[in-house]
Amino acid sequence: MGGQVSTEGVHVVVVGGGFGGIAAAQDLKYRGFSFTLIDMRDAFHHNPGALRAAVQPDTDRQLVILEGGREVQYSHLILCTGTDGPFPGKFNTVASHKEAVQKYEDFIREVRSRFYCCLLFNLFIYDQETAVVTDAVMLNNSNLRKKEHEKLQEHQGLREELQKITLTPLSPPRRSVQVVLIHSKLGLADPELLPSIRREANQVLLEKGVELVLGQKVSKLSELPLNTMTKNTEVMTDHGETLVTDLIVCCTGLKINSAAYSATFNDSMAENGALKVNDHLQVDGFSNIFAVGDCANVNEPKTAYNAGLHAAVAVANIANSVSGKELTSYQTGNVTMLLAMGHDDGVGQYNGFRLPRWFVAWGKSRDVLVWKSWREMKQKQP
Repeated sequence: MGGQVSTEGVHVVVVGGGFGGIAAAQDLKYRGFSFTLIDMRDAFHHNPGALRAAVQPDTDRQLVILEGGREVQYSHLILCTGTDGPFPGKFNTVASHKEAVQKYEDFIREVRSRFYCCLLFNLFIYDQETAVVTDAVMLNNSNLRKKEHEKLQEHQGLREELQKITLTPLSPPRRSVQVVLIHSKLGLADPELLPSIRREANQVLLEKGVELVLGQKVSKLSELPLNTMTKNTEVMTDHGETLVTDLIVCCTGLKINSAAYSATFNDSMAENGALKVNDHLQVDGFSNIFAVGDCANVNEPKTAYNAGLHAAVAVANIANSVSGKELTSYQTGNVTMLLAMGHDDGVGQYNGFRLPRWFVAWGKSRDVLVWKSWREMKQKQP
């Protein structure tokens, strides 16, 4: 227990306030350790990994030097810098809570502008298929989702009024927005998932009316307008296929975010930028520095769940090293992963066993586990 370990002279610096960093901070607090959490933003961002802090570790003096020059002393250091990638999957910038929420609201408004045009054209008939594109983002902001739900209720009311006036049934809901997913591999999702789960992910998308273009890459992606409505934009693949679209959302190429430590830990980095760690999650060459989450070179899927497991081992080993006990080893196990696919469906496996779609939808897809983050931080969800 935390109270049985002497914490005198121990100050842990946690670089990164993502899932791994928050888990480490919570465990440190429970054990009574003094710690400093460094992050680019002033609030937790319920979004897998991102550039968490602009820092420069000084291992000789055991300091973390912030971008503005401030120095933070540490006895132990936990690096949780996560991965980097394009918006809206990642949001890697210095921003306040208000600015971050506004950024996502602006993006959703852009997407919904196309969505509501279709609703108006189809007598306010709700196109559930659009949820494939927007629900994963919308569920990160409960207030915004409430507004969207109220808007849909308003549209439903208008539809009922129109039906009373015309005295004839309106046409049933039909797909009015076509969604196309282009993927460079022939198989979807993480390759470490069971083949049956990956096939099931394919099936879910097809059932939702998503067109799949597999085994192809988008040509000149950097030249295309992203996350903004641009009518009749031509997208060409490396196989010569051309698609015409109004909106492009990029979800490619997450990379290990090594910007915060590459200069200091160059000799301890793997080719992909992750930090080499031993079984105790100690960075190669250092006994008091740990890597947690996506930036740790552990051969397993990069998930928030695994980041939390890493954090528990790292903090336990800080406590063990202070008290002179044997260090704990991190053991990779069978893959556990839940994939939300819209608010009403999903696929996944637990400890290597396939889960039914209804269970994934009930357990994760409804709110992508936002409640869990609120509960763990002992705050009330608005």
